[in-house]
Amino acid sequence: MLAGSPWSVLPPGIHPATLEEVEAAFASNLRRRTLYRGLVDASARLRFAGCGTVFLDGSYVTGKPSPNDFDAAWDPQGVDPLRLDPVFRDFRNKRAAQKRAFGGEFFPSSMLCVDVGKSFVEFFQLDRFTGEKKGIVSISLSADPVLLRKVQQP
Repeated sequence: MLAGSPWSVLPPGIHPATLEEVEAAFASNLRRRTLYRGLVDASARLRFAGCGTVFLDGSYVTGKPSPNDFDAAWDPQGVDPLRLDPVFRDFRNKRAAQKRAFGGEFFPSSMLCVDVGKSFVEFFQLDRFTGEKKGIVSISLSADPVLLRKVQQP
């Protein structure tokens, strides 16, 4: 736990995980399971468009008992804009459409967060309460078992 941060956070760095591992580590109550289902849905849509990696952040990957949402960044490399669900480009009204669809917010990982002058992947690795470095989760979508099962379902 970082001194000055209200919840435990991941150690600094980018921690690879599968969606199953994210579920086991973070989907520990009804609210967190609901957010997890939104993350899986969004990840499947991004994978369909050719996205290879999602970076997961926000209070969802902390010790906060009931997070409001999650924050995520997706790697735009290899993404076919014609297959990308338009909701991932909709930043109006504080990303309300994304929050309605998935329970969280998604930014292209290379997009600059103007508040801090860093890409979202870099910004996500800073604790919002202390400014200290913290960790995020990376999820490789191309071979994730949860997404592969989802594709095989009728």
